[in-house]
Amino acid sequence: MTIKNFHEAGFDIIALTDDSTGTQVEIVPAHGALLHAFKVQREGKTINLIDSYSSLQDLEDNLRVSFKSVKLSPFACRIKDAAYQWEGNSYSIERTIAPGNAIHGLLYDAKFTVAAQQASEQQASVTLTYSFKEEDTGYPFSYDCLATYTLHAGNELEISTRVINRSQTSIPVMDGWHPYFTTGTPVDELTLTFASKEIVEFDAKLIPTGRVLPFTEYVNGKKLTGVELDNSFVLDFSHAQPLAALHDPVKNIRIDFFPGNNYPILQIYIPPHRNSIAVENLSGAPNAFNNGLGLVTLAVGESRVFDTRIKVTV
Repeated sequence: MTIKNFHEAGFDIIALTDDSTGTQVEIVPAHGALLHAFKVQREGKTINLIDSYSSLQDLEDNLRVSFKSVKLSPFACRIKDAAYQWEGNSYSIERTIAPGNAIHGLLYDAKFTVAAQQASEQQASVTLTYSFKEEDTGYPFSYDCLATYTLHAGNELEISTRVINRSQTSIPVMDGWHPYFTTGTPVDELTLTFASKEIVEFDAKLIPTGRVLPFTEYVNGKKLTGVELDNSFVLDFSHAQPLAALHDPVKNIRIDFFPGNNYPILQIYIPPHRNSIAVENLSGAPNAFNNGLGLVTLAVGESRVFDTRIKVTV
């Protein structure tokens, strides 16, 4: 395994490469610890399984529309009216994409820096770090976010995030990722499988009502022809891993997902163009800062690790 740095399409990229297979993972630290590519080799051709931005200009124009493949922290998805209460105090998120519309956290365009990197015969990894220091009046707390990408032999990518509370008080945390996956085949031809036990009930504005309802529709797999999804599901960890899978029967490519116990929520979103699908591991449900569904409380100095693995079979 090797690690290299290069500049392409306006991005400064770190690449983790399995030299024996040609598999390569590309990360852009300076733009939300962006997962830019997961390239595998199939029949002599390179397939990038991540639907990323074509250039820096593309990212600048569309980041706040799609939030593709960036780090979601200290919350993911939506906070209703951009407001919440914490330990008896009321807060309103200042950084919104529209008045009263807080979505996908405060680090989606943060400039992460490289804290460590290492390569061996069996794996290559890079750890990126960002220290958030009371940068929003609606989240007046300090914490460190360390994101580690590790490419293992066998087309397997491990993504691990450690959040460390640097405040003098306990803080609310919700962690997640926002990767969009593509095999080059339209989503309507793909089959999605995931082991859920419940679905988070949403209102018309995609805000959870606070209820979860029984849901096992995808346990045995379902073709996505005509299916529209922008939903949160509670994973059933009594099932054997992988807990989710995306299968392309046209190219015979399978992407398996192995979320850790700190990622109990699976968010699935199919964009209108239907050329890719977001499969998101989340520590809590949308609006967790208000409904408490999966909300993590970190005491002073406490840390928590959130991890998931993605394995590709071609």
